[in-house]
Amino acid sequence: MDCASSAESCDGACAYGLLLSALFLIPIWHYVLGACVGFSVFLYNFLECHLFEDLVSRCRSSPPKFTFNASSDIYTAVVSKCRILHGMYLATPWLASPHVQTVFLNFFGRPPSFSYRRQVFRTSDGGTIALDWVLSSDVSGGAFHRESSISKDDTTPIVVVVPGLTSDSCSPYLKHLAFNTAKSGWNVVVSNHRGLGGVSVTSDCFYNAGWTEDVRAVIDYLHNEYPKATLFAVGTSIGANILVKYLGEDGENVPVAGAVAICSPWDLLIGDRFISRGLRQKIYDRALTIGLQGYAELHQPRYSRLADWEGIRKSRSIRDFDNYATCLVGKFETADTYYRRCSSANYVGSVAVPLLCISALDDPVCTREAIPWDECRANKNIVLVTPRHGGHLAFFEGMTATCLWWVRAVNEFLHTLHSSPYMHVKKSQTSALHSALESSIDQGPYVNVADGMVAAMGNEHTKDAVVEEETVIQKRPKAKMEETSLDAEKNARVTGMNGSSKISENHAGIQNVKPMDVNSSVLRSLNQITRVTRRSIWLLAYIAIVTSWPIVGSALGIVFKGKLKNMLPAVLRSR
Repeated sequence: MDCASSAESCDGACAYGLLLSALFLIPIWHYVLGACVGFSVFLYNFLECHLFEDLVSRCRSSPPKFTFNASSDIYTAVVSKCRILHGMYLATPWLASPHVQTVFLNFFGRPPSFSYRRQVFRTSDGGTIALDWVLSSDVSGGAFHRESSISKDDTTPIVVVVPGLTSDSCSPYLKHLAFNTAKSGWNVVVSNHRGLGGVSVTSDCFYNAGWTEDVRAVIDYLHNEYPKATLFAVGTSIGANILVKYLGEDGENVPVAGAVAICSPWDLLIGDRFISRGLRQKIYDRALTIGLQGYAELHQPRYSRLADWEGIRKSRSIRDFDNYATCLVGKFETADTYYRRCSSANYVGSVAVPLLCISALDDPVCTREAIPWDECRANKNIVLVTPRHGGHLAFFEGMTATCLWWVRAVNEFLHTLHSSPYMHVKKSQTSALHSALESSIDQGPYVNVADGMVAAMGNEHTKDAVVEEETVIQKRPKAKMEETSLDAEKNARVTGMNGSSKISENHAGIQNVKPMDVNSSVLRSLNQITRVTRRSIWLLAYIAIVTSWPIVGSALGIVFKGKLKNMLPAVLRSR
């Protein structure tokens, strides 16, 4: 037995020796080639490349998927005519990966060369927003020059752009959008977030993923400043979430004719779970956190006073930053509360503006799991376009990767919408305060610092809201006055035709006026008047005269009823 076992062990050792000798006989470059092939396969799968898939797609058409309501006029009359949207998107071959595209966009991007015109916009709370303009005249003929400015009577459409997280007007993808849109004949203004674009934070207010007050203030300002220019809005990434939330909050009462949302996160809670799930997503999570920490360092004095600066400095994820900064400044109980309240998916059903949404299914930052498919399908004003590839805000196309597919698609959609009868027109408001003020009570980042204490101030009315109230007050009495004058004219004609019998009926109708209805309208107007400036005293007198006229008229009718009965027969006999 011992001899047999030793013989077997010797045979095994010889077999391994022979195998090792054979491996040494293989040329070294074969090993190098095999390692390269294995690493390439691993990298191809890790980066989710789709080069071979695109090669197959060139032989068979695979246009983006469209999600819309079956009775949507926006799709039938506008989107269906957009050839770029219905065409096949093919990524740049050497960028055929969502991760490679996204990284290349942020570090290179190949944006066009031009400069903006800066306008500093002051908000009602003392904040500062940098509005960066590029006019169609600036880039006409392919050369940048400054020969003209916008007049108040200019009818050239204006596109308002809302950037993504920690992005400003100098970001490559925004320069692509601004330049190409201006070159197509329209004016573009990038509304930078507070503290970005080289502008300091001048109030205790910082933007967040659901803070819509700045977008509302800028759009209302542009609408009042250039009333003849059609307004469009484009939001990207977090800016798309803010834009959609703003459109849903205000519904019909937005002065925007059409809007586009590019790569929106939609549901911030789902996005938070997604971005912390795998190794690839954690890389993006860490990179975005570093960007937020850089933003905080620019405004360290205020963050040190309003938030947990030590926690901000040690943050390793977006959730950490939101816990130590966003929740404390915005007065949210928890990060999950912040994510739930600020997710635009909750407001999709209330959007009343033609809205095009573009989200790549392979977006490595904003997952497809958060897309509100059913909500978009239920709203007749929304068309959702989901290409299979594109990355996050990238969509490079062509061999040289000098243009972005979504930029061309956005311009085609906006121009087609502008030439159609389906642009949104702002309706007159029925209430003094927009619905967004309710949400600002919970999540407004306004804070009041006194005696070292921090307290929420989201329930205070802003100057913009007061102006809005004043406009409503001026409109209501005018409508009532016109209605009263028309009734009086009608009564006069009836009296002349039918004689004294109709006069008695009209006087009876005047006596049946309900004082409670009039008093309630007066009280409602007085409550609104108390919130406006001293000029509203004249409005108070105006409203008092108009609203009290039915009561005064009724009293005069009772007093002079007998005299009118005696006078009218004599007048009729004289005729």
